[in-house]
Amino acid sequence: MLEEEYQPRRVLPPHLKKAPEPVPTFEYTIRPAEAADLPHIREIYNHYVLNSTVTFDEKPMTLVALRKKFAAVEKLGYPYIVAVSPSGQILGYAYVYPWKEKAAYRFTVENSIYLGPASTGKGLGKVLLGELITRSKAAGVKEIIAVIADKGAEGSVKIHKDFGFKDVGHMGKVGFKFGRWLGTYMMQKSLK
Repeated sequence: MLEEEYQPRRVLPPHLKKAPEPVPTFEYTIRPAEAADLPHIREIYNHYVLNSTVTFDEKPMTLVALRKKFAAVEKLGYPYIVAVSPSGQILGYAYVYPWKEKAAYRFTVENSIYLGPASTGKGLGKVLLGELITRSKAAGVKEIIAVIADKGAEGSVKIHKDFGFKDVGHMGKVGFKFGRWLGTYMMQKSLK
């Protein structure tokens, strides 16, 4: 057959095309974390340990270490929250932890927010940070510090700025992971 003998390909009229499947809504609830959530929280965190520079940890966290940290947060009455899908899957989590151990720092905390890889880019980080701020204020926290990697965490910097965190410093080359030097941005929000 010669090229000029080819007929143009037929196209279905719009009314005969199959409608696209509706995109499922991204549903979740926010609640306090429970001890039973810790294996799932550890799985989310260890994904970032092994695959990113948003945490400077290089070895996966053990369940024993996570239980110890969770118990410390609970004992202080600070918030440790999770986002849970309707099927019960942990989609992300957030908590605050004492900034320093000296007594004078008792009203200042550092926040941490981690999302499961399939939950990023859907606004869940903003929801968790907003809820974390509200619950931290209710717990008597006066200052929240965010320590954010200076490479690979641009979304985190933006979300914190959106919530009124102010830049308070940048430390270059304070961490070494995956064969390269990394720094941190320091941000702070007053809850007074």
